[in-house]
Amino acid sequence: MPIYEYRCDACGHELEAMQKMSAAPLTDCPACATPALKKLISAAGFRLSGGGWYETDFKSGDKKNVAKKEETPSAPAACGSGGCGAPACAAGA
Repeated sequence: MPIYEYRCDACGHELEAMQKMSAAPLTDCPACATPALKKLISAAGFRLSGGGWYETDFKSGDKKNVAKKEETPSAPAACGSGGCGAPACAAGA
């Protein structure tokens, strides 16, 4: 359900209301009880993150795959204690 913003013309009170798109707009202000609420027009704020059709199909060149995974090291660093089981550690290098 979308969230709509309202402002009262009488007292200036602002509020947000989660309503169905088919629901009638609110009219009565909860702060001053006058029927002076007006629905505000605001931009929807959301961001699609991760990989997906929007990430690869509608972008070109260097803009593709913006959400790259972090690279992890393939081998652990040599610990020198012999406890990790790596050949270098077992030899005490």
